Amino acid sequence: MWPLSRELYPKQLLPLVGERTMIQDTLMRLKGLPGLAPPVIVCNQEHRFLVAEQLRRIDVEPAAILLEPEGRNTAPAAAVAAARALEQGEQGEDPVLLVLPADHVIRDVAAFHTAIRAGEKLARDGALVTFGIVPDRPETGYGYIRAESKDGPSAVAEFVEKPDAGAAEKYCASGDYFWNSGMFMFRASRYIEELRRFDADMVSSCVDAVAQAKSDLDFIRLGDEAFAACPADSIDYAVMEKTDAAMVVPLDAGWSDVGSWSSLHQVSDKDAAGNVKVGDVLVEDTRNCYLYASDRLLATVGLDDCIVVETKDAVLVAPKDRGQDVKKLVEALKRSGRGETALHREVFRPWGSYDGIDHGDRFQVKRITVKPGAVLSLQMHHHRAEHWIVVEGTARVTRGEDEFLLGENESTYIPMGTTHRLENPGKMPLHLIEVQSGAYLGEDDIVRFEDTYGRVGNGSDDSKNQE
Repeated sequence: MWPLSRELYPKQLLPLVGERTMIQDTLMRLKGLPGLAPPVIVCNQEHRFLVAEQLRRIDVEPAAILLEPEGRNTAPAAAVAAARALEQGEQGEDPVLLVLPADHVIRDVAAFHTAIRAGEKLARDGALVTFGIVPDRPETGYGYIRAESKDGPSAVAEFVEKPDAGAAEKYCASGDYFWNSGMFMFRASRYIEELRRFDADMVSSCVDAVAQAKSDLDFIRLGDEAFAACPADSIDYAVMEKTDAAMVVPLDAGWSDVGSWSSLHQVSDKDAAGNVKVGDVLVEDTRNCYLYASDRLLATVGLDDCIVVETKDAVLVAPKDRGQDVKKLVEALKRSGRGETALHREVFRPWGSYDGIDHGDRFQVKRITVKPGAVLSLQMHHHRAEHWIVVEGTARVTRGEDEFLLGENESTYIPMGTTHRLENPGKMPLHLIEVQSGAYLGEDDIVRFEDTYGRVGNGSDDSKNQE
């Protein structure tokens, strides 16, 4: 989903369909299910503050946010969640886990709830449940599940890799096949038990990572060494394709995993000409296109079946049927060392955000937004000086031994080598312009002395933090 999705701001954290982000929708569509415990979130440590903020905005208090030091695919993620649930539960408690990727679209929430209730009954009896999407077209971009029975929940006969067009048509016509959704349901102990049968090393690494976990603010950091030793694999390959306890529950609920721009076009609201228009978009003689403008007017003439996505630092133009090839662009950007694969121009931090609006050989200009009550780290730079101009709100500034307030249209200068800190003591967001000048403006020129958010050491923190 580049250029909207970036390594440090992935699609799960974006509002691709509607006003809420995908992770927010994933959690909100569970409301109304009886007996549901607070969620356990498993995410990469680099996304921790973004995830926590998005949960806060929808008033969801998680049971835990487990931080992976590095990605190991879905099988270990589910294993650490299961191990944590068993460790934290009452003596003998063995909860049923509903495992949901945070990047799905599901239109019919009532049908989704019905399928979950059916899956829960099977899971409580020891089955490892997956949810099979009733196909509405011969899709070649999904894996398939063949069920032993066409009627209702059924034992899984086999998992099938992504087929060619001819095989996909046969699968849809037969009525025996479902799309593999990547959603699962099982008792925590049963998943650990079956995973241990097929990959004991993975279970040992995950259990050790949970046992060695440490609290960090509102997060649980899994044991680094134990998790790093864990093999990487998906739930499908590690367990579901091997176990004899797999069951599939049919799900017909307007599902999509939004894996490409073309699939996002399919699930989004369209105008009379079949166009999806997001932002400031003007069209003339344009049909069946996905058009996204984040920062400027996007105007098109004479386009058919195209994707045009504009962000502050990149523009993508492609035929809609080539959406999957965006991955090739991302790979090329990585090979050339371009930063547009990792970050947007506007970068979000636990205290707010900054937007790099201009730069040159010896200067850099940022627009900085600080949330009410938020505090940046007490820091110092060896190679650059900074000028701060408040454009809205009130700033509390620490500069060396001095502490003072700045109001709108007031400014200050932070000399090179001076310890400094920026705070927002007010109840409204603080907006200021920062002008950096010096021979070296790299973000690793930060020495932190104190930090509210637990970022330690010199330079950028473990989430490539800046400021």
